[in-house]
Amino acid sequence: MASIKFGTSGWRDIIAREFTFDNVRLATQAIADYLNAERKNPASPLAARSPVMILGHDARFLGREFSLAAAEVLAANGIESRLCDRDTPTPVIAHTIRHKKAIGGINMTASHNPAEYQGLKLSTWNGAPATPDVTQVIEANIVKLQAANWTFNAVPFGTYTCKTINPQPEYFRALKKFIRFEVIKQAKMKIAVELMYGAGRGYLDTLLENCGAKVTRFHDEKNPLFGGHHPEPNAHGMVGVSRFVRSGKAQMGLGLDGDADRFGIVDKDGTWLTPNQILTLALYHLKKNRGWTGAVVRTVPTSHQVDAVAELLGVKVYETPVGFKYIGALMASEPIIVGGEESGGLSVKGHVPEKDGILACLLMAELVATEKKSLGQILKGLVKQIGEFHSDRINISFAPEKKAALLAKLGSGLTNIGPFKVEKFITTDGFKYLLPNREWVAFRASGTEPLIRCYIEAKTQAGLKQLQKACRALLAA
Repeated sequence: MASIKFGTSGWRDIIAREFTFDNVRLATQAIADYLNAERKNPASPLAARSPVMILGHDARFLGREFSLAAAEVLAANGIESRLCDRDTPTPVIAHTIRHKKAIGGINMTASHNPAEYQGLKLSTWNGAPATPDVTQVIEANIVKLQAANWTFNAVPFGTYTCKTINPQPEYFRALKKFIRFEVIKQAKMKIAVELMYGAGRGYLDTLLENCGAKVTRFHDEKNPLFGGHHPEPNAHGMVGVSRFVRSGKAQMGLGLDGDADRFGIVDKDGTWLTPNQILTLALYHLKKNRGWTGAVVRTVPTSHQVDAVAELLGVKVYETPVGFKYIGALMASEPIIVGGEESGGLSVKGHVPEKDGILACLLMAELVATEKKSLGQILKGLVKQIGEFHSDRINISFAPEKKAALLAKLGSGLTNIGPFKVEKFITTDGFKYLLPNREWVAFRASGTEPLIRCYIEAKTQAGLKQLQKACRALLAA
């Protein structure tokens, strides 16, 4: 087989095609080799920690079995495992790594991917997603193991066991540092919660009920097929909740993806709010209502509405490549109020340097309870001060043989995008062109498909359509 590669958020593939027990064991051995090398390095933070890994899985097929296969390999390398006692959100595993002072964690999850996918998400000792400098070492270790025809003599399937833990109580206690549950309780809110058959069941819904909210649950049973849909809380995935809220039976809707690291938010009128808008609202709330200090960090294709609110509030903005691992790394070293990305990830200062959809949803409930306004009303108030921002992402396919020429063209430092003059060219991740009036476009090539992802932002809907047309024309020329 081709060597295993770690993408934006771990290694993912189709179950029984490339995501097999043999390959999980191979990847885990490569991880164990990396961890044990680090433990021998006196300068590494792993040197002072006991060799314990936190393991977990989401609601997908064979999650527990894949986790136990990893645990058996780790044990053969002198590393103990603590397996979460049920399907567990990624941010909960990240918190447990920090709480238990473990050397890292592995979550078997393909996040919001379809049910036929499984994945291995590696977190480092601080709870953050493994950064490229770590995964590159692991990928090199995999190549070495393959070259040596490495195999593992596993015990009969279904007979290996390891110690289990319940990470929920400590995670619930930790959230009290970041969420004003008493404010939500006083508001006596009615909230619809979309759990998407995933690992967030019993987390977001229970926390809201514990503080007095009337919760209506959607898809709160475990289902490895996710009801035949992608477990993603986007506008399509939240349509049932939107309809319910629009009927007046709840004042907002909150949703989680398959491993509860991404969020979906529905406003009082049933409108699904974009992650860009939620990051903007989180920054506004934590700075204005909570008095937090620090900066904000976002990824390259995330809306500059965040920048406009940051400027309004006197907050510095950092920009990182796509992937929460970059945001998490910065949050671990800088005083960041909130970090987030347009794909639905968010975390806050002092919390885990990992996406936490549960936290994001609770923050939005707290904001509504605090200001006694809908999120849309709060956004309208901000727009009056900073102006409108209209964002979109379009995918443009191309013939595979044209990829090199297209990337060379986009990376040449264009002076114009259609009729729009380029003011600045940024190559932090892909190719980003800043245009007048805070408008911009960014281009990133897919790593798996022959297409270019075009991220576009304009100040008006008409301007957005013009930029969409210009991008299509540019890539077709």
